[in-house]
Amino acid sequence: MNIQTIKIDLVQKLLAVKSEVVLKKINQILDKEVIVAYTVDGKSLTQEQYNKNLREAEKEIESGDFISQEELEKIVAN
Repeated sequence: MNIQTIKIDLVQKLLAVKSEVVLKKINQILDKEVIVAYTVDGKSLTQEQYNKNLREAEKEIESGDFISQEELEKIVAN
């Protein structure tokens, strides 16, 4: 099955679903896969990956693993 066939099959199944609970679960699964950002290298990030990256960045900042704007400006100037 190609991707278009799979999509059509899923749409048909979704239209037949009568349970709001099932639809909400499907929606939650799909929300986890939505691209919300891109890295500077162009890699796509889901909401989950984006949040993970934010938590890692916050840990680095808390541990002092960063450079200030003034330091960056000096580096760029050289």
